[in-house]
Amino acid sequence: MDDNMNMVLSVVIHVFIGSFLVVYMPISLLIKLVQRLFIRPFEKEADLKGKIVLITGASSGIGEQLAYQYAKRGACMALVARREDALKAVAKASLSLGAPDVITLVADISDPEESKRVVDQTVAHFGKLDHLLANAGIWGTCLFEEITNITAFTKMMDVNFWGAVYPTYYALPHLKASKGNIIVTTSVAGRVPTARMSFYNASKAAMIRFYETLRSEVGSQIKITILMPGYVVSELTKGKALQKGGQVEINEDARDIQVGLFPVGQTEKLAQIAIDSACRGEEYVTWPDWYKPFHLLMSLAPEVLNWYSNTFYMTQSDEKQSILIKRILEATGAKRYLYPNSILSAKKE
Repeated sequence: MDDNMNMVLSVVIHVFIGSFLVVYMPISLLIKLVQRLFIRPFEKEADLKGKIVLITGASSGIGEQLAYQYAKRGACMALVARREDALKAVAKASLSLGAPDVITLVADISDPEESKRVVDQTVAHFGKLDHLLANAGIWGTCLFEEITNITAFTKMMDVNFWGAVYPTYYALPHLKASKGNIIVTTSVAGRVPTARMSFYNASKAAMIRFYETLRSEVGSQIKITILMPGYVVSELTKGKALQKGGQVEINEDARDIQVGLFPVGQTEKLAQIAIDSACRGEEYVTWPDWYKPFHLLMSLAPEVLNWYSNTFYMTQSDEKQSILIKRILEATGAKRYLYPNSILSAKKE
């Protein structure tokens, strides 16, 4: 009986969803094309005067550029990070760009009490909260079997996943009250995993699924935009990452292997697109745009991505030079054309 029922459901569900997609997809794609070609080019930049924004991971990279974009649009901000001097520099620049008021909150948002404190202090200072940008993150790039301190990699999930979930949890009542927005920085890697980033990929995939589920629960009250960028200028593409021994430091060789021949985009442009998209209520943002087909490739032909990883990122010896992607990068000199100068001049901190 169970086998017969499963057989019937298998046929019915496949036919129903297939028929639905045949009708829905052309209509959906046409609407998106019209919006992209005929509506968005004429839209005015969103006026965010009077909005209160909390940004985690605001001391550098994507978080820093998001702060500058909000500042240009007249928003007030609470900037959160662990490095006080860098945070104050971003706050000063934000004020000069037009933000009426900016406060800095030094905190480790992987700690739930710290997350609660920054939300409480933001609301106490400004009286409300309109936008939460869960942006703090940490990268790691090495083969799983190369790790020598496995317990250190819990930090990846603590910062990337829980460091977004905790402030979201405490901010949720305030965002409901303001019918606000959540913008969460994940990664294309959360949907399209490649070798040498097992924990990073897993943490970003967990973030995507969490915020998709949260959207199904509170989406009528809070807009949730999931940002899935490719490689852009940040501490990540400068090579700063959790190393196999558990220490966080810059390793440009490991960066070169992982980023390979992918061009590194400008973070300022990503930040501008992210805020525009969130204000329009878009659910997903992948930028640069040319990463979007990889989502489809992963769904329809994951074996191709497995082949890519095995071919370009794996090695049969312990020599870095034997990794194909690194050899191609060095032989062609492509790095000087694909990587901005700002990440080529990275120094160890």
